[in-house]
Amino acid sequence: MTGKNLYSLGLDGHDRLNNELGGGIPGGSIVLVEGDYGAGKSALSQRFTYGLCEAGESVTMLSTELTVRGFIDQMHSLSYNVEEHLLNENLLFLHADVDTGQSALRTGDEAKEGDRKQLLKRLMDAEGMWQGDVVVIDTFDAILRNDPKFEALVRQNDERQAALEIISFFRDIVSQGRVIVLTVDPSTVDDEAIGPFRSIADVYLELQMAEVGNDVRRSIAVRRFAGMGEQVGDTIGYSVRSGTGIVIESRSVA
Repeated sequence: MTGKNLYSLGLDGHDRLNNELGGGIPGGSIVLVEGDYGAGKSALSQRFTYGLCEAGESVTMLSTELTVRGFIDQMHSLSYNVEEHLLNENLLFLHADVDTGQSALRTGDEAKEGDRKQLLKRLMDAEGMWQGDVVVIDTFDAILRNDPKFEALVRQNDERQAALEIISFFRDIVSQGRVIVLTVDPSTVDDEAIGPFRSIADVYLELQMAEVGNDVRRSIAVRRFAGMGEQVGDTIGYSVRSGTGIVIESRSVA
């Protein structure tokens, strides 16, 4: 269902996330979800994935951390039961083993040793993964860090050139009305390397953590939301609960 105005995040009877984000993600958007380790990037991307599937969208999720078994177990722990969506093929899950370069994106054993880690190229060449209405990549920084071509350009202080090709590709995908969701841990990548992705994101969500006594309070700072200017600067408090998933705690307007 490409070309639609808004992709609902669903689960309206389960949590208030879709409502807090204005009813969904605009079609044709690049979404950047940024946060340090433990901030909840994976949980939020898993919530997006499950909710979108429940709302009837087709989703591809590429994880650099979870295998299929690990993904299903993790989703179960959040009460996001995805087996039916996987079996019905409206959810495609891929695992990318970026540390060895032997990712789900490889074209086979004939791939030469010298180019087996050209991860961004393999990402762009993996036609099947871009067929969904929404494509979620968790975590995108792991692909950037382990791609030697990107890394070499960054070492030459040519971050914008390094990002140009993949950003151009993303723009082509979302021009068809699709949505791309990228999660990034900014502590693992130089600001200059992630800067171009921040600049082009239509929706930019920054996950924050604050220790209050013995509690860790999590929040989503809405830095940018294309077409929803009144939401910029809003902070949505949330928690991640075993057996429940994402729970919206509070909302404050800066």
